[in-house]
Amino acid sequence: MSKKNAFYAQSGGVTAVINASACGVIETARQHSDQIGNVYAGRNGIIGALTEDLIDTNQESDADIAALRHTPSGGFGSCRFKLKSLEDNKREYERLIEVFKAHNIGYFFYNGGGDSADTCYKVSQLSEKMGYPVQAIHVPKTVDNDLPITDNCPGFGSVAKYIATSTLEASFDVRSMAKTSTKIFVIEVMGRHAGWIAAAGALVADQGIPVVTLFPEIEFNQDAFLAKVKANVEEHDFCTIVVSEGCHWPDGRFLAEQGTRDSFGHAQLGGAAPVVANIIKDALGYKFHWAVADYLQRAARHLASKSDVEQAYALGKAGVEYALEGHNSIMPTVVRKSSNPYVWEIGKAPLSEVANVEKFMPRDFISEDGFGITDACREYLYPLIEGEDYPPYEKGMPKYVTLKLVSVTRKLDDFDL
Repeated sequence: MSKKNAFYAQSGGVTAVINASACGVIETARQHSDQIGNVYAGRNGIIGALTEDLIDTNQESDADIAALRHTPSGGFGSCRFKLKSLEDNKREYERLIEVFKAHNIGYFFYNGGGDSADTCYKVSQLSEKMGYPVQAIHVPKTVDNDLPITDNCPGFGSVAKYIATSTLEASFDVRSMAKTSTKIFVIEVMGRHAGWIAAAGALVADQGIPVVTLFPEIEFNQDAFLAKVKANVEEHDFCTIVVSEGCHWPDGRFLAEQGTRDSFGHAQLGGAAPVVANIIKDALGYKFHWAVADYLQRAARHLASKSDVEQAYALGKAGVEYALEGHNSIMPTVVRKSSNPYVWEIGKAPLSEVANVEKFMPRDFISEDGFGITDACREYLYPLIEGEDYPPYEKGMPKYVTLKLVSVTRKLDDFDL
């Protein structure tokens, strides 16, 4: 029997290091060309598989694939497209298998977060039932750091480094002007249900910055919050607030909820920072500035964490190696052996224990008053933001790669999504 080809796709919100995982997958597959034929990538994620819009990565030079390691965003395009359950829409899963059959694909590497883990798990189950086995490996990725079992998720360390650094720098700015000007700076960070990114912003307290952090895990108590802010301003002349987009009122409503939903069915968020800033203005009268980190935080490859880049690549590499060893329906994981010095290794977890499970901030990582972090959280976070892995620069700008993205000839009829 001829050797099988592999399919790789990127899913969900991209990160500063998701392409490092792609690099790990493709370079490792090329090193095992006696066992893996070609690596086809889905153009715009899983949509590329459903529409048979495949990219021939063999047309990319070794140098360009290597350059993915230091290039942000999704080199092959990503998407927010969640496959429904097998019961509700079996045709989409059957279409995936048809495309895999048509292109002799026996390995499926899906690089994404929780929804991607669920899709990967379902594909592994259905392929067996349809008599066309596909080894489905989920390569973890999410800035939210909310996948279970793995110590941390690729993408998080770099966004945490960016938020901690940006919050510190902006706080220095506010501090220098606080006597006669702005006294409040509010930065809004990503994190719908888990406050890991907000926790990174709280690290600025270690450099003397009076900071109040609002986590999704803690119900927003307006009176307690205002009292904390007022005390900080009276003592320091200024206060920084880090608010997670998922911060919510006691009744469960998000501070930033817009009343709309995204393609995954999640409430569309955006605007927690101005809500918080105006609560302070109305109650205390302080002059404020606010910012929303938004795409800047997850695209900031120029300030990526070295450990994050190394782990992203290693998990992509491990995904291929596990597949070649015969593993199926698993996710390679990061296993922390020690925090000081920071030592980690690669493990694996069954997708049945990963799919549809979210990892939240432990309560003992959040200070007793709910507005800061504990030493246990600091011990967890600092190793993840350590080290720099700068991209090459040319004429003062980072030198990133844009791939050729040559299409594979289609073999099947069109498919309507």
